[in-house]
Amino acid sequence: MVFDGILIAIIIGFIRGGSFKKFADIRFKMGWVFPVLLLLQLVIFYFQNKVEWVGQVSNLSFMFIYVVGLTFLWVNRHHPHFVAIFVGVLLNFIVMAINGGRMPVSLEAAAVIDPHYLEATKNALYAKHTLVTESTKLALLGDIIPLSAPYPREQAISIGDVVMNIGVFLFIQSVMVRKKDKLIASKTTL
Repeated sequence: MVFDGILIAIIIGFIRGGSFKKFADIRFKMGWVFPVLLLLQLVIFYFQNKVEWVGQVSNLSFMFIYVVGLTFLWVNRHHPHFVAIFVGVLLNFIVMAINGGRMPVSLEAAAVIDPHYLEATKNALYAKHTLVTESTKLALLGDIIPLSAPYPREQAISIGDVVMNIGVFLFIQSVMVRKKDKLIASKTTL
């Protein structure tokens, strides 16, 4: 879901007359973390059903990824809207942590997803998610929001995903699009 939010934010940023130029000025503490965590997640997704021990530790691996990701967001909270991104990721982390390291997915929300994914989730073959049951804690924070047509990709998302994507959207807009007030102020000081 975060990739959708990034893409939508970039498209709207360009529509609003923005550019990528200001991204070059951004300095993140621990900037290497995001690409490493993304690569690690892709490796886990690829091998979790092919290598037994990877599947067995995948829930712990995802918890580690979340902890490191939250640390990255916290140390960079001075950037615009990073607190919202942090809160969204934290909500996802909390519900996963109290449910064995897996994101609960409601059957109703998962109904919009590819039947292969739903079957894999039922059989616990997809290690990052699990179906909501009577024993699920804080199911309200799980993937309970279905997205389907006219949205281009069918998926189930969480409240944390919504909060995180709002933060990502606002951050990208703040970087891509210069506000007229700032532009006018910079011209008057010249």
